[in-house]
Amino acid sequence: MAGVIILCLAVIVLMIAGMWTTFTKAGAPGWAAIVPIYNLWVVLKIARQEGWMILLCLIPLVNSFVGIYVSIELGKAFGKTAGYGWGLALLPFIFYPMLGFGESQYQHPPVQ
Repeated sequence: MAGVIILCLAVIVLMIAGMWTTFTKAGAPGWAAIVPIYNLWVVLKIARQEGWMILLCLIPLVNSFVGIYVSIELGKAFGKTAGYGWGLALLPFIFYPMLGFGESQYQHPPVQ
């Protein structure tokens, strides 16, 4: 049981670190990665989407499609392909650290 808890904590730390550096690359505050709901707002802004899309995330099943769409757009904002966006949507604990710690650069003006 302790091994499972340690593994879960390691994945959470890796995910936070990946999102933190991704946010920082885009000019957004890195600490936003640890604030629920606000981190979704920041991801929408980095992906150049409208803030009202948060409301779509409250609708069951629709939120899955919105999550995939936003992940694809987030990948594109860093010069990645749609396949990378699918990776962000389905395996975020792998792809966010790759995006944050990799060499890709944000392609738009910094997020304010």
